[in-house]
Amino acid sequence: MAYTAQNILYRFDDALSRLVVDYEASRQIGPESERLYRGASMESFDEAYFESHNVKRGLRNSDGSGVVAGLTHISNVHGYDKVDGRVVPDEGRLTLRGYDIADLITHAQAEDRFGYEEVAYLLLTGSLPRQDELADFCDRLGANRQMSKGYVEEFPSSTLSTSIMNVLARAVLLLYAFDAEPDDTSPEHEIDIAVSLLSRLPRIAAIAHAAASAHQEGRRAVVSTPDTSLSTAETILQILRGEDGEFTHEEAMLLDVMLMLHAEHGGGNNSTFTCRVLSSSATDAYSAYAAAIGSLKGPRHGGANAKVVHMHEDIREHVGRWDDDDEVAAYLARILRREAFDGTGLIYGMGHAVYTLSDPRASLCRRYAAALAEDKGLGEEFHLIERIERLAPEVMRDVQGIKKPICANIDLYTGFIYQMLDIPETLFTPLFAVARTAGWAAHRMEELFGARRIIRPAYYSMMDEMEYRPISER
Repeated sequence: MAYTAQNILYRFDDALSRLVVDYEASRQIGPESERLYRGASMESFDEAYFESHNVKRGLRNSDGSGVVAGLTHISNVHGYDKVDGRVVPDEGRLTLRGYDIADLITHAQAEDRFGYEEVAYLLLTGSLPRQDELADFCDRLGANRQMSKGYVEEFPSSTLSTSIMNVLARAVLLLYAFDAEPDDTSPEHEIDIAVSLLSRLPRIAAIAHAAASAHQEGRRAVVSTPDTSLSTAETILQILRGEDGEFTHEEAMLLDVMLMLHAEHGGGNNSTFTCRVLSSSATDAYSAYAAAIGSLKGPRHGGANAKVVHMHEDIREHVGRWDDDDEVAAYLARILRREAFDGTGLIYGMGHAVYTLSDPRASLCRRYAAALAEDKGLGEEFHLIERIERLAPEVMRDVQGIKKPICANIDLYTGFIYQMLDIPETLFTPLFAVARTAGWAAHRMEELFGARRIIRPAYYSMMDEMEYRPISER
């Protein structure tokens, strides 16, 4: 029997159904399995223990600042100053290799050219490229867009999943099998792998989305052949829109801004730190990048933009006059009091672990999304988001008594921007991963060739000494 894409999808569906049934059967909890499911690993610690033992929970100091875990030349995420041991709020700044992210984006946009490739080159090499160097880098990316026949035969059928982030992680691990020297950690090979992933991940994510859609509709997945002359932003839109789909230059330029904003955000964010931890063990690049993708998938890290979209939809549905400050503020207060939306009491897209007075990425999103929103007839929706950004800090102070500065973060705008670009929600976080690969690669190589020591923090033991009892006496 010939295994067509459609046949493989149906075979996967049958196998998944059997797996779900078997899994549910295994979850029957009786007296003999009570401790297995309710054992010590599920217990939480008393908050006082963290303080009494001076444990930096979440690698955070008591004032909320991050524990310094290393040195870097790659980037700086600035949101506050330390003055006499106190955290003093400051305007947010994001610098990559010493360059302000606003300058990198503004100059590329002013020259009407795509900037993500320039940012990726800067992160990998530490320097802005000359014209010939940038052209060579783009040619290398284009040459890697097309994947080998052997890989395409294995993917996506072997990696089909309900989560495209899981597909990305497994697809990266699958690339290990198609590398003649996958455990080679020389600088040259590390760069080759980074270039390969920067080139291929956009296509892999799009194929995964196409396969998932085809699976749901019971048809064969069709993915357009990549144009190797296109930028990363154009490649993503070309693959998503299909053979007959079109996109405008303005749409591609806005997506390019989003890729630049997501390319790098310091070594302390969870996925980048994950990449550095694995890299410190000198494991292969594919394992490190797959682990970073797994971390980014977490709802506390990369999945917040979709949650913001759902919140915006809820606000639009329940607020009659979007241009009325009092009415919008009143509904935000209901959300904070757990009376509306999802009952968590959170206004998603507000607040950040580092930024205090402002998130420069949110400001840039607002600046470059405004024109396209008006062109697409979504100006009122865009202005509502601006109003949420302006009103939410005051409402949070009134309802929750929050005294520290609260600013909008990039997630307040990203989901809306992706919706404007007709990017499906299932690809919001995968596109984050596609862009962040440049930063992960830079940090991996800095850890491999700069730090050269395995990361091994300590944990304070809370165990009691126990005497072993034979199984017959337990």
